[in-house]
Amino acid sequence: MVNFNFDEFKDKLIKQLDFPSVYMFKFIIESDNKKLALVEALFREESEISTRTSSSGKFISVTSKQVVLNVEEVITIYKNAQNIEGIMAL
Repeated sequence: MVNFNFDEFKDKLIKQLDFPSVYMFKFIIESDNKKLALVEALFREESEISTRTSSSGKFISVTSKQVVLNVEEVITIYKNAQNIEGIMAL
């Protein structure tokens, strides 16, 4: 998530979504239980989280559906995700 322009992303979200809304987050990480726990900790307990391991077993995709009340909630999750080494957002 290097050089991500949050201002442009925020503008797009405001134009495309009505809040509150269910938002789907997607991340890819290396297969590592610690990283998986860090990604899962980004979301509230009531979020619907699913994972899928790549065919090679080297990566895990994490998808979370969560109700967000405003665009700032979405931005906060992506900003917090930047602290996880090697994470890729889709």
